[in-house]
Amino acid sequence: MISKKHFFCLILLICFSFAKAQEQFSLFFESNKFECSKLESKKLQEWILANKEVKIIAIHGFTDDDGTSGFNDTLAKKRVAYIYNKVKDQIKIREDFKTISFGENFKQDAAKSQNRKATVYYLLPKDFSRENEILGIKKEEPKPVEQETPEFIPIEEETMNFPENSTLEDKIKLSEKGTLIRLDDINFYVNTFAIIPTSKHSIDELIYVLDTYPKLKIEIQGHICCVDKDVRNLSTARAKQVKRILVSEGISERRIKTKGFGVSKPKFAIPEKSEFEAARNRRVEIMILDK
Repeated sequence: MISKKHFFCLILLICFSFAKAQEQFSLFFESNKFECSKLESKKLQEWILANKEVKIIAIHGFTDDDGTSGFNDTLAKKRVAYIYNKVKDQIKIREDFKTISFGENFKQDAAKSQNRKATVYYLLPKDFSRENEILGIKKEEPKPVEQETPEFIPIEEETMNFPENSTLEDKIKLSEKGTLIRLDDINFYVNTFAIIPTSKHSIDELIYVLDTYPKLKIEIQGHICCVDKDVRNLSTARAKQVKRILVSEGISERRIKTKGFGVSKPKFAIPEKSEFEAARNRRVEIMILDK
């Protein structure tokens, strides 16, 4: 599981990178509200009209310290989602953009109204050529040639009859090579490979298991729903994004393969008849390669 030390180091690194970008825009909210007032909504629309050519790289959410920490964390997430939904179809957004919901856990301003906000970080067109430099992304070194993934006959999770309420660790202990395990609650913003904040618990659980069992090797498999063809290869991009997070937390990339299946392996016929069926088709699974 991600330690508090690693988590706060990651946040400081992200914030430092964004500070170098310099361009930011904040909207302020009334107490306990996650939708903007008419005045702030007008301010947002004016900013959108004046910044059609920029690229958004992050949205951060904040609250004052009134209420419980859990309530404020949820409120901050809702503020981020509100702004994202307002800009997503009008401003270019970096595909792996970051969202962080600080809630009340930041240096509070003496004026509470200044703490109830969401901040958009963005790049101007003149800085696009320096995008990776501004974000602190280093050029990747050539990767060593990897061995071919052994071929396994997939063992569907449903056939394993795992005990009810089994954790991911429990399932892996009971699995053999080739077993598929669904990663519950890993979800993405629509039509992107950006993982939404509510996926953190499942990601943490996977990191914990990989840390605890150093011989465990997996293949992350992505699936999408609701369309006839994965024309953008989104299922592969989503699997790779999960791998990036694991590697950033110290898991060796040699232990993780990725594969996207698009809509070729649905659990339910497409078009799906309900959101339940769509969610089962739109999934991330891991296959056990070695343990």
